[in-house]
Amino acid sequence: MLILLATLFNISSSWTLMWTDFMFKTGFGVKKTNKTKNLIKQLSHHAISLVEFTCFLGQKPDEPLVMFGDIIVDPQVRNADPCTANDCKWPKSSDGKVYVPYVISNQYSTQKKSTIECGLRSFHTKTCIRFVPRTNQQDFLNITSLSGCYSSVGRRGNGQVLSLNRDGCVYFSVVQHEILHALGFHHEHTRRDRDGHVKILEKNIEPGKEHNFEKHNTINLQTPYDYNSIMHYKRCAFSVNGQPTILPIPDNNVAIGFATQMSPNDILRINRLYKCHRCHFKIVINHKSCQN
Repeated sequence: MLILLATLFNISSSWTLMWTDFMFKTGFGVKKTNKTKNLIKQLSHHAISLVEFTCFLGQKPDEPLVMFGDIIVDPQVRNADPCTANDCKWPKSSDGKVYVPYVISNQYSTQKKSTIECGLRSFHTKTCIRFVPRTNQQDFLNITSLSGCYSSVGRRGNGQVLSLNRDGCVYFSVVQHEILHALGFHHEHTRRDRDGHVKILEKNIEPGKEHNFEKHNTINLQTPYDYNSIMHYKRCAFSVNGQPTILPIPDNNVAIGFATQMSPNDILRINRLYKCHRCHFKIVINHKSCQN
């Protein structure tokens, strides 16, 4: 099995993604031995979606309930309405910027902490969002390494957890994805207008995971459905049989779930939700240095 995984890692990325998605979701002989752990860690960024990798890592009983793949829902409010623009946005300052305090756990190496900070700074370049180290603010992001990649949707108060497992979640794209949740955004395939763009194949969904495909009364901010959004699931997410659970329509061959950074629509939605003005954008930095 180790040889097979290594071989897959060296062939084209599209085939690697397809086959490792299948193996991990079907449990095709993959064991967490010492010999495979490092290779699995390498494959996690290149070959496993957030949903699949979170499931692979496992969930500890005393950690927050994760209902939507990588979205935290407090057990006491799990039946609450989805986050809306009116009650979950981070407050806007008098200078027109949105300051989001954060704390990064000392569980991370210097390199991984740098990757997280790079992901945070990427929002400064094209939006009015500013992530600032926490001093004494009551509401802040507590970025820590628990057993997966997940976040609440929007501002939830106090030190809300944003988990980036240090062994598999600390990548530029994952940081952006989870931060978008924390800013108030759901997954793309749960948009209220998704039925005109994707077909959900319920027969292929793993039993008990159907809630990950429920539609929400989302505020789409007059932006089109975006297959290239960093918030889009892959086509085989939560598949019980290796077959697609999400099928793009009318063109079934459209690639989904492979974004490495925010799309123009992702950025536009932030600016519309928070009413950002262009004068608050900064010079664009080189995101490529954050990718690994």
